[in-house]
Amino acid sequence: MQLTELLAPERVRVPLRSRAKDDLLRELVELAAGSRGQDVVEALLRSVRDREAVLSTGIGEGVAIPHGRTPMLDSLVVAAGVCESPVEFSSLDGRPVELCFLLVGPESAAGAHVKALGRISRLLYRAPLRDALKQCASPEEFLELVRTSEAA
Repeated sequence: MQLTELLAPERVRVPLRSRAKDDLLRELVELAAGSRGQDVVEALLRSVRDREAVLSTGIGEGVAIPHGRTPMLDSLVVAAGVCESPVEFSSLDGRPVELCFLLVGPESAAGAHVKALGRISRLLYRAPLRDALKQCASPEEFLELVRTSEAA
């Protein structure tokens, strides 16, 4: 599974405008939900918030990978973006977040969900890619960097 299979230009925002963690989660969830409706947005947001209550998904190095599952989706969806200003996220290393990848999907796809999380984590482990993504000026540039990195 390639990350670019789960990510589309309309679900990438450069820059993300939110300045607080909960606002950032909502902004990403709304991107992921697309035209699915407010009930899906609220279900996704509840799922992502519940996961954040267990342990922050701010993994360090200015990166967060919030995620959640709901029966209201039938496939995995990724939304991503670069924060206009760093956002306090209770990250594991204490640093604010600048780069976010949100992963949401159906409860029935637990295995694929874990594989996708691993894929995102491995990709973002590369400091040069993280730095380049943070400098992107458009969703297309962001996606092209992800695509190129996955092909390498």
